[in-house]
Amino acid sequence: MRGLPTALAALAILAACPAPACAQTLDRVAGGEAFRIGYRQFAPPYSYAAANGQPSGYIVDLCREVADGVKRTLKLPAMKVDYVKVTAEDRFEAVRDGRIDILCEPSSMTMSRRALVDFSLPTFLDGAGVVTRGTPVKGLEDLKGKKVGVLRGTTTEETLRSTLGQMRIAADIVTVTDHPDGLKQLADGKLDAYFGDRGILNYLIANGPAGNRLSLSDQYFTFETYALALPRGDQAFRLVVDATLADLYRTERIRDIYARSFGKFPPDQFLNALFVINGVPK
Repeated sequence: MRGLPTALAALAILAACPAPACAQTLDRVAGGEAFRIGYRQFAPPYSYAAANGQPSGYIVDLCREVADGVKRTLKLPAMKVDYVKVTAEDRFEAVRDGRIDILCEPSSMTMSRRALVDFSLPTFLDGAGVVTRGTPVKGLEDLKGKKVGVLRGTTTEETLRSTLGQMRIAADIVTVTDHPDGLKQLADGKLDAYFGDRGILNYLIANGPAGNRLSLSDQYFTFETYALALPRGDQAFRLVVDATLADLYRTERIRDIYARSFGKFPPDQFLNALFVINGVPK
């Protein structure tokens, strides 16, 4: 009877973790299987499909460094890497169910998501902003009576709904499947405002056809910490991921990787602090 609680705990873990996902990542890759990187098609400059169809972006590049770290750790002469597209709706389930080994996109760390996945050291700090046609929004009060778009299945959607509810601001919230569609609806007059991660919105406005008609608010309405999502309980793999990120943060290499996606704009004070704090010694 003394071993019953332990046995029940083990059964609970197995019930919460499907067999493919419970297989240890390093063991599977060492056995010759591909290392699978999950990425989003429309989340630039963090994770997206470039014009040539290749996975690109700041966080995808971080995961390429992780793949090299896995290869070095296992002392493999060669290692196959597969890139798997995920959506905002199914990305965490893709990790949980074992379809991907690591989620490489702007994933905000939350306690509820940790019921499905583990998270690495942080990769980025960002926050939500609002895009409008013409005059920028100065406060959420400006959204009263407006049609506001937001990406479905994100913490940004949750925050928008809860905050407007708490402030008793009546607005018509319209969910979309990707950011380019949301901004197009805004530019075409189907939406009055669009709510999303400032880094993504800033990139899409600067590089999109309707950029000169859209304005991004200066205000941050949330602050969110991004991290790489990993299978729960795979501690050996998580150590390789965190060690790779910490090594990058301790050197100037992280700034080279950053510049590939963000160009001449240097990391702000928040991101510089993230690099310093998470450059954990060996």
